[in-house]
Amino acid sequence: MKLTKKSHACVRVDKDGRTLVIDPGGFSEQDAALGADVILVTHEHPDHFDEFRLRAAMEDNPAARIYTLKSVAERIAAAFPGRVHTVGHGDAFSAAGFDVQVHGELHAVIHPDIPRITNVGYLIDGGKVFHPGDALTVPDQAVETLMLPVMAPWSKIAEVIDYVREVRPRRAYDIHDALLTDLARPIYDRQIGALGGADHQRLSPGASAEL
Repeated sequence: MKLTKKSHACVRVDKDGRTLVIDPGGFSEQDAALGADVILVTHEHPDHFDEFRLRAAMEDNPAARIYTLKSVAERIAAAFPGRVHTVGHGDAFSAAGFDVQVHGELHAVIHPDIPRITNVGYLIDGGKVFHPGDALTVPDQAVETLMLPVMAPWSKIAEVIDYVREVRPRRAYDIHDALLTDLARPIYDRQIGALGGADHQRLSPGASAEL
């Protein structure tokens, strides 16, 4: 399995000639979802869900399928009848050779005055990869590779560190990092690496790792 980091919260997973893409949003490359057989979207915020990118991928591959929560599915399902599937916490499905479990229900708290929206995370191939979206969801099974939302308006570094400790992955790769400046990256690397209790790594957009 090959994991490729795209910009911000988007990742690409390739296995046995098939491709799964998670959260090709507005901060990601315009072609982030092209070539995907399966696209997963965690929630409706524009840095995770971009209709242009999804439409481009669905038109590029007539066999491609989208799995997402209701609020996103309602906005794109009419354009691709039978190809957009609604999922929620506790669901499990197989698509293009990938086994996916859905974990989580709500977006992290941004501010008490801002209503929380639905957010789901995706556990791929029995824990090989977990992408939580914009939440600090802890799956009920072991995680090998955690896609770690490292910097967001809704988080602080203490919460990020404690999340790694609670999930206890073999390794954690940063995502949700488009707003993290180059000046801050060494600080995050040092503190999460020293205190998280897992192998903490960072991939530049376009870089890959074998899992």
